[in-house]
Amino acid sequence: MKQLLQSLKDGTVELAEIPAPEPKRGCLRIHTSHTLISAGTERMLAEFGQANWITRARSQPDKVKMVLDKAGTDGVLATFDAVRSKLDQPLTLGYCNVGRVESVGVDVSGFALGDRVVSNGSHAEVVVVPRNLCAKIPDSVSDEDASFTVLASIGLQGIRLANPTLGENVVVTGLGLIGLLTVQLLRAQGCRVLGIDPDPARLEIARSFGAATASTTDDVQSVASAFSRGNGVDAVIITASSRSNRLVSDAANMCRKRGRIVLVGQTGLELNRDEFYEKELTFQVSCSYGPGRYEPAYEERGQDYPLGFVRWTEQRNFEAVLDLMASGALDVQPLISHRYAIERADEAMALLTSDAPSLGIMLEFPRESAAANLFSPSVSLREKTTTGTGTVAFLGAGNHAGRALIPAFQKAGANLHTIVSAGGVSARHYGRKFGFAVASTRTDDVLENDEIDTVVIATRHDRHASEVLSALRAGKHVYCEKPLCLNTEDLEDIRFEAASRPEQILMVGFNRRFAPHVERMKSLIEPLSVPKHFAMTVNAGAIPSDHWTQDPTVGGGRIIGEACHFVDLLRHLAGAPITGFETAFANSTTTRDTGDTASIMLSFADGSAGVINYLANGHRSISKERLEVFAGGRVLTLDNFRKLTGYGWPGFSRMRLWRQDKGINACAAHFLNAVRTGTPPAISLDEQIEVSRVAIEAASRGNAGNLTINTSPAA
Repeated sequence: MKQLLQSLKDGTVELAEIPAPEPKRGCLRIHTSHTLISAGTERMLAEFGQANWITRARSQPDKVKMVLDKAGTDGVLATFDAVRSKLDQPLTLGYCNVGRVESVGVDVSGFALGDRVVSNGSHAEVVVVPRNLCAKIPDSVSDEDASFTVLASIGLQGIRLANPTLGENVVVTGLGLIGLLTVQLLRAQGCRVLGIDPDPARLEIARSFGAATASTTDDVQSVASAFSRGNGVDAVIITASSRSNRLVSDAANMCRKRGRIVLVGQTGLELNRDEFYEKELTFQVSCSYGPGRYEPAYEERGQDYPLGFVRWTEQRNFEAVLDLMASGALDVQPLISHRYAIERADEAMALLTSDAPSLGIMLEFPRESAAANLFSPSVSLREKTTTGTGTVAFLGAGNHAGRALIPAFQKAGANLHTIVSAGGVSARHYGRKFGFAVASTRTDDVLENDEIDTVVIATRHDRHASEVLSALRAGKHVYCEKPLCLNTEDLEDIRFEAASRPEQILMVGFNRRFAPHVERMKSLIEPLSVPKHFAMTVNAGAIPSDHWTQDPTVGGGRIIGEACHFVDLLRHLAGAPITGFETAFANSTTTRDTGDTASIMLSFADGSAGVINYLANGHRSISKERLEVFAGGRVLTLDNFRKLTGYGWPGFSRMRLWRQDKGINACAAHFLNAVRTGTPPAISLDEQIEVSRVAIEAASRGNAGNLTINTSPAA
């Protein structure tokens, strides 16, 4: 299928051949007929991509600070690689999509095959969209008109926050697509509307919708005063985009006492207190198209809000807009300035960033595509080469896979065959970049292919267990990015399956034990017969509680998801089984507890002991990982996998690398060597199961704030 992508590196757009997304639970798969280019959002992205580095930095000072902080802790080279990788990824464009339902996922009701629907899908021939972000189109509304639904819902949400009543005077500042749609919605609600914009053509359209108008070159304060009969307007909805603070200041001065200002667009926000204080004005920023936006439970998992408590959600706003179109109260045809076939999408995007006037730019897709590969889950990227031992497929093509794992396997000489991602875009991007033969959206393309003997699993954590088991049962060697699984039941299933297949290699990506600094530490402390004490400090930093890694059912939490790395690291350095552990969680009384600030105390069979302080309450300017080892009157300190310092070690004092190295390349190389030679993996199955079990149980024992002690063997 065809999909429109944009490069963040230089702003160029490409109509790319992408594997079609597979149907998903709770989602609709839609065959697109029309999409609408969002002039504001997509112009901003295009201009950002085309801007020079100085302009980009000035527009995102917060991001610049994050980059500088990272450079200070991880080093310039690692930071440069991270920034370059981020800008290298293609951006999917579009969020105003109309088409017909091609398949209905499990747990979806109210939709049927062939239904015409609107969604926030991208500019692509086929999209998969969660059910709460879709709405059925009334028979009397054309596909072309329906493509304005999402933009109109953005304006509608701003109106709902302003809460105007019949006959009130409302100003709309900025008469782009959303502004002109907002004018009509307000008029349909019985409001008197004053539209303000510098463009005469847009002012004329607003007048055709029944609004009074004023140019930004006019004395807008006087115009608004006359419009409101000297009383001041009841509300101002700002749908313009500007860095100036003037738009908010003008809005405050136009308003009556206790007037309302709602920001739908983007402006400077240095507010003048006096302008708000004397009138007791309210100011509110509107979030996209309604309640549920950016809420994973609503958007991704389909948990609707009860209508009696949340009358207007994203989906209900979509339906309200479509009803207004069906009644004739909302007319979008005057807003369409250009129409392009999807094959000419590059011309449409060029128009968007040119000086030529434009408003609603419509992209049209073939109604009955003759392409045999429209719904194909795979795309060939190159001629397939000779296969053999170590022919690798990747399940998952996220940031970590693209930045670290795939390059590591490439350096190790893997024959990269197939790469799979849910949406297909990242699979195609990394597939082309690293020389894969096939990009796909279908896992079975890997499991059913006899040419592939090795699978790397780099998907979200909740999928690891089922994919590890499926790959093992398909006869593949498996490298699983941590964690191996999220619960002890799955862990036991994996242990049993892997143990019954000794000819297949299973290895978890516990890469830190392969880091050059750690290998040096191991060589120094291994000859010592005395117990060691390990102090591992991880300045993990805060992650929002609604991030997928914090979801117990998806990410498993950060102790399972990341702290397992450090359990394995200490287990490796101790060289002895873990005989017990204690976990202590910090409990916050002011914020939602996520269980990601904790201390894990480990005891080992040789008398060694260790503590892992996994901390989400630190500052990012401090290095993320620091390890101290005390043994026999000697000390080793490892700072962020860049500098190792020894105190009291004969013949060793310091080891420093120019580039941070956490052992990912060496880890992949060890795994591939085991696959090719048939030798045991560098980490035994028993040790991987032991470490995984400790991490799972350490995360689940006790309540936050309580200390829970376990002295039973971990295995």
